[in-house]
Amino acid sequence: MIPDKPPQDNVFHGSEELKKEAHVPSFDKYRELYMKSVDNPDEFWGDVAKDFFWKTKHTGQFLDYNFDVTKGEIYIKCMEGASTNICYNLLDRNVHEKKLADKVAFFWEGNEPGDELTVTYRELLQRVCQFANVLKAQGVKKGDRVSIYMPMVVELVVAMLACVRIGAVHSIVFAGFSAESLCERIVDSQCCLLITADGFYRGDKLINLKLLADEALQKCRDKGFPVGRCIMLKHLSKEPEGILGSQSPPAKRPCPDLQQEKQAGRVKKTRPVPKVPWNPEVDLCWDALLRGVSDECEPEWCDSEDPLFILYTSGSTGKPKGVLHTVSGYMLYTATTFKVVFDHQPDDVYWCTADIGWITGHSYITYGPLANGATSVLFEGLPTHPDVSRMWEIVDKYNVTKFYTAPTAIRLLMKFGNEPVQRYKRSSLKVLGTVGEPINPEAWQWYYNVVGEKRCPIVDTFWQTETGGHVLTPLPAATPMKPGSATLPFFGVVPAILNESGEELEGPSEGYLVFKQPWPGVMRTIYGSHERFESTYFKKFPGYYVTGDGCRRDKDGYFWVTGRIDDMLNVSGHLLSTAEVESALVEHEAVAEAAVVGRPHPVKGESLYCFVTLNDGVMYNSELEVELKKQGKIMRRLLRKIACDERELGDISTLADSTVVEQLFQNRCCTAV
Repeated sequence: MIPDKPPQDNVFHGSEELKKEAHVPSFDKYRELYMKSVDNPDEFWGDVAKDFFWKTKHTGQFLDYNFDVTKGEIYIKCMEGASTNICYNLLDRNVHEKKLADKVAFFWEGNEPGDELTVTYRELLQRVCQFANVLKAQGVKKGDRVSIYMPMVVELVVAMLACVRIGAVHSIVFAGFSAESLCERIVDSQCCLLITADGFYRGDKLINLKLLADEALQKCRDKGFPVGRCIMLKHLSKEPEGILGSQSPPAKRPCPDLQQEKQAGRVKKTRPVPKVPWNPEVDLCWDALLRGVSDECEPEWCDSEDPLFILYTSGSTGKPKGVLHTVSGYMLYTATTFKVVFDHQPDDVYWCTADIGWITGHSYITYGPLANGATSVLFEGLPTHPDVSRMWEIVDKYNVTKFYTAPTAIRLLMKFGNEPVQRYKRSSLKVLGTVGEPINPEAWQWYYNVVGEKRCPIVDTFWQTETGGHVLTPLPAATPMKPGSATLPFFGVVPAILNESGEELEGPSEGYLVFKQPWPGVMRTIYGSHERFESTYFKKFPGYYVTGDGCRRDKDGYFWVTGRIDDMLNVSGHLLSTAEVESALVEHEAVAEAAVVGRPHPVKGESLYCFVTLNDGVMYNSELEVELKKQGKIMRRLLRKIACDERELGDISTLADSTVVEQLFQNRCCTAV
């Protein structure tokens, strides 16, 4: 349970200025709200729900569930009987009720500096309604699945919210995934339509997205699942009629007031455009479809537990899991976590650097921010293109106040020292956040001291695709921070630490991280396989949701996520956390990044196998190897197989660049400890 008093030693605090306007201004207030959320969740979440529009009200219990497989089927239900539409709550409510029509929803920043676009809430609503009408004209209806395979452009948000508006279920596939990965997800979710783009640049690299999409659709046909239609956005094409041939008539952009900005900002004047294959029997042009289409579309009212989206996450067996989230609970939870964890204020400019193809982009680029009427930066590019100061240039350009990125990006930029950061003011920053993996204390300190100049609290958020939103996290004005600790649970979340026998551990301890009851935004099932859902998350310890992560609780009651349980290694009888070894390795001044996996050992049972990325200019040699041995969430399943020289790798779709695999096999400059 939550400690009575906050820790006093070796902690960092948010500023007094931040506390003056904060939604949760003190530890005592956090504790009060947390206890209410656990002891009386109906009242707590019922108060949250009052800020949203409901076509019909819920009846009975706010949250109903069974977490115990020995007592029957696992289920979670939130606000049963209520009906709403998330798109309506994200856009119509903000435009008409909250009078935010002219407020900027997104500052779009392209891959190249100077490629930019500003979209207001009114414009976003108009474009979503238009595309929703396009989808309906193509026969897409409530409950149908639609696959989206697009770069980080405003039209990606338009496509996903257009699906939501008509009650269709979107399945977004990260645009860095292969054709095989896209095919696998289309077939598994039985999608009726694919939405893609001609291509995009990732730094200097051209990604011919339409070519990959066509390859995926051919693979679908080979597997007996033909997808009849593919809508393609011209993202890189300057002249619509010149790239697709006679089958695609010239098109005008749907919003005349954005035409000039699009021509100035979206056209790549110095980059070659991809050669786009075109199949008139399947392919449809986004722009052509929008011509003359109404920008008004009545929303489809959905039941609380209707499916909202499917998002695939890698499984330990190699087959991706289609995580299914539903309407009302996900909306409430992402809205609340965004508002409280980032302490969102009306004049904030928020920037999450994730891709919408991941859950972070779903929850904290689209749904959470728009539900709060926030202004966000939507970034297409890379943190190192055209140079390593790009992120801080963007922070100053848009006066970003709340910034959310991954420890991997922080460690990458640390390699280049302080100067690229200090080239820009960053005076607008108020809160910094991390996501995706535990952040090692050294990276935390650099982020805090250099990027935030010791004035910005860091919200180190732990959560998963499955949880829908933050589950362990500091609150910027309320929670004293410890570098590397996810600190305490969010409202409604009740964590516990279990030993191998399933016994709850009290006080300082280490073991399996589990949760004892649901919160509104937790996943409901694995699409098409509820049995797999139950066996993956609930069978090991009946009565608990099992995260698959190990965790340590310290004397102050703070939680430290130690990494995946299958990344705990037994070396000569000693249980070691790979995350802790990685953290020790990156403490060395020569190391920028480290990943540790296990490898069978004839004497020790297992040995540690360490992959390291060195800072610029550092050479790997035997002397450094000795130092690292003393010192001492990259895909560890994959790295473990590379360490053991196993070529059957299973699912590698979550790799942005799969060519790195062969490079690792050929250049294994690493060491067994």
